[in-house]
Amino acid sequence: MTGSASELARRLGEHAEAVCREYLSNGQRSGNHWIVGDVRNTRGRSMHVRLKANAKGLPGKWVDEQSGEHGDLLDAIRESCGLLEFRDVADEARRFLAMPRPQAQDPGAQRQPAAARGSPEAARRLFGMSRPIAGTLAERYLAGRGILLTAHERALRFHPGCYYRDLVTGEMQTLPALIAAVTSLDGRITGLQRTYLSSGLDPSGKVGKAPIPDPRRSLGHLLGNGIWLGLDLGTPVPVMAAGEGFETMASLRTVMPALPVAAATSANHLAGLTFPPGCRRLYIAADADAAGRHGIERLSRRAGEAGILALALRPQLGDFNDDLLHLGPTHLAASLGDQLVPEDARRFLPSG
Repeated sequence: MTGSASELARRLGEHAEAVCREYLSNGQRSGNHWIVGDVRNTRGRSMHVRLKANAKGLPGKWVDEQSGEHGDLLDAIRESCGLLEFRDVADEARRFLAMPRPQAQDPGAQRQPAAARGSPEAARRLFGMSRPIAGTLAERYLAGRGILLTAHERALRFHPGCYYRDLVTGEMQTLPALIAAVTSLDGRITGLQRTYLSSGLDPSGKVGKAPIPDPRRSLGHLLGNGIWLGLDLGTPVPVMAAGEGFETMASLRTVMPALPVAAATSANHLAGLTFPPGCRRLYIAADADAAGRHGIERLSRRAGEAGILALALRPQLGDFNDDLLHLGPTHLAASLGDQLVPEDARRFLPSG
């Protein structure tokens, strides 16, 4: 830690309780500690911030007993505010402490601008601040939907305190969220989809979506790109499947784990999906509504023009996640086996 960082951390420690009330507002004081869920200001009791110096150490030091994370109040400001650059963290700390900003050593140096709301850069920063889904609410949510994916799916992450703004009232809150990266074929993140989750269990004992008007939101550049599962960069993809919804496509991949799939997030984006190199056969997950049919027709037409055979896969119930949940993986696999080209059924369905 640099000298300036050490000094800022020390000054923040002198006002540890005030810092916690500002940046870890979902917690409360208990004796000589501020108790909160985690450094991202989630509700709970896992993280302890020391408020006064004692034999165990300096004020402002904290530890999350569940995750093992630890740090000082600069780290708390960084994580709770979603900042990435130290200069931004330092500026926020100085603002709180009413300290003047130091003169730049290079008068001509330009500060890196904040990422614009809804931009690909904002998507990349949020994805980078999230963590793998193993052992999180996101993994439990997917399991409750019958979706079982391997730990190698790089597109999926979890954020315990993702910002959500009510578009009517403007009210802001933080909610846990499943984060799915939308990428181009070269693997660059261009956007993402957030599925906001409830922090508790629903009546069935599962993790559900948050009780908000629109628990699923996307940001960034989505057209032409998708949430890719099983895409091996730089390798031809002769056979793949595509559809609108992430859970629909993840359900297909649950029973066909070797098949690369892409979720385009909407019917319009599905129609404009970019085909990977070497694609010869494209299975399109059908959607019952008019917009879905329109997206399938446009994508099929584009595939034909590119010399790709497009074939529709149709669920027996509302969508393939309904099939997976209510009919079971064996029944879903059998239904898909009747719709796949025999060569693909032998290759992608475990039962052959």
